[in-house]
Amino acid sequence: MIKKILVIEDDEDILDSIDTLLSLNNFEVKGITQTDDIIAVVKANNPDLVLTDYILPGMNGGKICQVIKNDKELAHIPVILMTAYHKQAIAIGNFGHDAYLPKPFENQHLVNIINKLLN
Repeated sequence: MIKKILVIEDDEDILDSIDTLLSLNNFEVKGITQTDDIIAVVKANNPDLVLTDYILPGMNGGKICQVIKNDKELAHIPVILMTAYHKQAIAIGNFGHDAYLPKPFENQHLVNIINKLLN
């Protein structure tokens, strides 16, 4: 069964690259650039995993993770938090994310993290 990944990334080029990478690795990808009403979006898409950038317009990735993990219906969904701002990694410890991915990253490293969290 194909696993569904919800990718939240405001940079369209990065979003397209991640979409291509994950699609080539047999994942169904839904990419969004906005964080408006994130709970409704997650529930509507029913992903097996959420991959979110940290720095986003509106709600940041840390808050998105907290909102997902605090919702009883969604708390089981693994969340990967990614960012190019490595200094923030120190402050990312309390969002409840399942994995942290610094940008830039090796494509295979992302795929390996996803596979580990979904198996």
